[in-house]
Parts: sequence; C-alpha cells; structure tokens
Amino acid sequence: MQADYVIIGSGSAGSAMAYRLSEDGKHSVLVLEYGGTDAGPFIQMPGALSYPMNMSMYDWGYTTEPEPHLNNRRLAAPRGKVIGGSSSINGMCYVRGHACDFDHWEDSGATGWGYKHVLPYYKRMEAWHDSGHGGDPTWRGTDGPLHVQRGPLSNPLVTAFVEAGRQAGYETTDDYNGEKQEGFGPFDQTIWQGRRWSAANAYLHPALKRPNCDMLRCYVRRVIIEEGRATGVEIERGGKVEIVLANAEVIVAASAFNSPKILMLSGIGPAVHLADHGIDVIADRSGVGQNLQDHLELYIQQQSIQPITLYKYWNLMSKAMIGAQWLFTKTGLGASNQFESVAFLRSAPGIKYPDIQYHFLPIAVRYDGKAAAEGHGYQAHVGPMRSKSRGAVTLGSADPTDAPKIAFDYMSHPDDWTEFRHCIRLTRQIFEQDAFAPYRGHEIQPGEDVQSDDALDDFIREHAESAFHPCGTCKIGAVDDPSAVVDPECRVIGVDRLRVADSSIFPRIPNGNLNAPSIMAGEKASDHILGRGMLPASNHEPWIHPEWETTVKAASRA
Repeated sequence: MQADYVIIGSGSAGSAMAYRLSEDGKHSVLVLEYGGTDAGPFIQMPGALSYPMNMSMYDWGYTTEPEPHLNNRRLAAPRGKVIGGSSSINGMCYVRGHACDFDHWEDSGATGWGYKHVLPYYKRMEAWHDSGHGGDPTWRGTDGPLHVQRGPLSNPLVTAFVEAGRQAGYETTDDYNGEKQEGFGPFDQTIWQGRRWSAANAYLHPALKRPNCDMLRCYVRRVIIEEGRATGVEIERGGKVEIVLANAEVIVAASAFNSPKILMLSGIGPAVHLADHGIDVIADRSGVGQNLQDHLELYIQQQSIQPITLYKYWNLMSKAMIGAQWLFTKTGLGASNQFESVAFLRSAPGIKYPDIQYHFLPIAVRYDGKAAAEGHGYQAHVGPMRSKSRGAVTLGSADPTDAPKIAFDYMSHPDDWTEFRHCIRLTRQIFEQDAFAPYRGHEIQPGEDVQSDDALDDFIREHAESAFHPCGTCKIGAVDDPSAVVDPECRVIGVDRLRVADSSIFPRIPNGNLNAPSIMAGEKASDHILGRGMLPASNHEPWIHPEWETTVKAASRA
C-alpha cells in the first residue's frame, strides 16, 4: 500500500511508465488498476477486435451527452477497463503522428516536445519488423518493447486501395511512420507473433516480474493532497476506502476522461465547477477537463461484385475455424486486425501537411461488428484530422463512482462540415479508379443519390462515428498559460509531486491513431520523472510536399 511512484492506470502511458520507472531497480512502483485480466482470446486475438470494445467487462461503457450537431445522438465513448487500458481493446493501428503535430505542440508552449525531441522516444519504444513492403529502418527503432509489424497484404482489395490512390494522382509512401507520412501505403499494426501487442504485453507484464513493481486492483477515488503536495491516493476495494501512500510522486494516467475527473475530485480544476459540487479547491486550473478533442469518421462503403471480401467468413462456422486456427497456431485471418492499408492526404492547397486519414478495410462492417446487409463489400474509414471543435469533460457529481459528463460538441465549427463533405467526395473519386474496376459494385453508403451538400450533411449528422481518439483534457503548456494543466515535464501546475501523462496532456490532437503517441508520452514522462535528462534530439528532416502551397496531388517529378 506504499511505493515511491504510484501510477493511476495501466493503459498505454501507465504501462510504459511502470516499465521505465522500475527498470533500474532503484525505485518501487505500484500501478493502480480497476479493470480485470487481459488474458483470453477476445483481447489477445487481433481479428476479434470488435468484441472487447463492446463488452462491459472490458470497457468503462461511457457515452457522450446528446451531441447537438449530430441529431442529438449519444455516441459510444469506450475506454479500456482492463489491464493494458485502451491498448487492450483498440484497433492495433500504429501511427506516430506527423512531425508538424509535435512542432505545433512545442510552439504552443510544450517546450521540448517538438518532433526532434519525441522521435528518439518513438525509436526507443519500437521493435519494428521489416516485412519487405518498404520503409527506412534509420527512422525506426529495432529493440524496444513494442513490436510493430505490417499485415500480409494478401487480399487484393488492400493493394487496390493504394494503387487507386496513385491512379487518382496522389502520393504513395512506403512508411508513413518514417520520413514521409503523406500518401497511400501499408499500415503498421501493434501485433506480434499473431497476438495483440498491447502496452500490457509490451511493458506491464515484463515490469510486474520485477521485485520492485506491483499492481493493486482497486477503484481510485481521488489523489490526496496535503499542504500543496500529493502524498497518496484514496482507493476503494472490497467495499472499504483505503489509502495508498506515495513516497515520491503520484502519476495520473487514467485516460482523457478519467484523468481530469480524478483531478477535479481531488480539488484541481475550474474553481466554480468544483464549488458547484462542494469540492474544496486546491488548485484553480480552468483547463482541467476542457480542450476535449477527438477524430470523427465516416464509413464509405462499396459493394464488391467479386466474393473476395472478408464477408465470406462472416458466419459462425468460419469464425469458429478462424478462432481455432489462431488458438493453436497464432496464424491466419485471426492474426491480423485487417487494417492493412492507409492514407494520409491534404484536403486543400496551402495546408502544409496531411489533415485527412483513411483506414481501408476489405469488408463493409461497423465497428460494433454488425456487417452491412448488402453482403460482399469494402470500405474506407475517413475523417478530418484537425477539427476546430472543442468539448469538455466535467463532473456528473462529487461521487467518485459516477461517470464523468462527456460533451465533445462535435461538428460545432463550420469548417468541419466543409472538410467532411470533401472527405466523402474524395473517397468516391478514389473508389472510381481503374484499380477497383474488377471489384466495384454500387455504393452502399452514403448511396449514389446522396450528392448535394445538404444531403451529405444529413448523412454526416446521422452516420458520423467517433474514431475513439479522445485527448486534450489536461493540456501540457507553459506555466503561465492559464489553460495549461501540466508543465512541459508533466507536473500539475500548482501542486507538487503530482504528474499527468497520457493522451489527456496533448495540446492538440495529433494526426492519426493515439496509441503510439500515448505510449511515447509515458516513455518521455518517465525520463522527466527520473530527472535523467532527455534523449539526444534527432536531426532527421521529415518530408514536406515541395508544392504544398499550390497542389494536393503528387509532386512533380523532375
């Protein structure tokens, strides 16, 4: 019930910090986690990814407040309630983010978080496996805990998507996590030897084998702060409220929803909001819970006239066969997340780096595992990467067991509508290329009759879904920035011996899926906590389209 470092949350950042803070054997580390075991095929089999995200035993089960610009729908807002956190229920897509994302962080006050500073941490955490599909190993790590590989690219639709992008006149890239993000190319996945390579498998389970690292299964109520410094954590287990003491620091890594909730319950947050709930104010930080961001996406679905999609396995017998093959050999369709090609594009001339992401999938299916009634099809998940809309996480009540109130205020900025309409029309353009000609049937969704701006807007309102990338609610920034919650070393401003490190600290949402930058934040925060000094900055120069001011198409080849 006592350790040098007490980490709240065993997710992407928390697991990385447990590993790094216990690595030299000098410090005791205790991880507090409410969720249960990550063992079992629903989590460990990559092909089963739609199951854990929709199972109450693995997910906190949060939903948003009614979203006023999306027909007042309440959207699912899953977060992992399991060892490994959301890295145990996510889609296993590995995206670092664009270099310019991190340079923007630094420019906005996150000193030392520019691309040249974070790239060495990405390299330290990775064990990248060259699959023969291209990529420059000098940009990648080779001996980190996190295995990163690519899918087999065996379904012809997966390669047709990349070829269609090239035919439409766009860049291709053989490694979007390397020098050049922009373009169509193969997708990286956190899968190793047929298993989901979550932060728990990469970091936490190895750390827990050390004598100085332990995990306590409990429900965190609040951080205990005495005379302006964090001294421990109030927890509940077995119906009893207990105290866990921290000799050195408390580190909150509980997600973009639960990290601000825990801070507010501890007296750190907007003073008026805390007072409304009868919570004594310890640090008036107006930014706690604010600046909430996410990626929204649409599924653009096309019928396939050839029966080569994954739909042919969408029956109990085939699923049983795939499951059995995976269980005994860790191979076959169950060993991939099926996201094997990707694209990052710019939406307009004058935009310096990509602001649209595609995930391509050789089946027409929803994230909740419901297949399109049409049968064989394929789809592209598409959405803008840098929405200007901002939401907030607030307290539902002062009761620690109540869920936080989550309001993204999706599509509240007019630019969101322009960007989303462009995404739909761009996807249609790509699907119309010759590469898809042997497979292309009719458009399942939105449907050929949905063409006008108004019709597209109606479709967006009814069908836009979260990509499950919440972040930003405990923003990192300069100490004199009133909206910042933590300083560039992840220390909560106004409270000693307390840090936050997870996706909640991102000042602005990075380009792509958030698992990789969340782990990177845990890796880098560990060096700040230990006072080690940072890894030497990188001098790698990322590729920027030479004609970005005038075109979105492929650069002229001299």
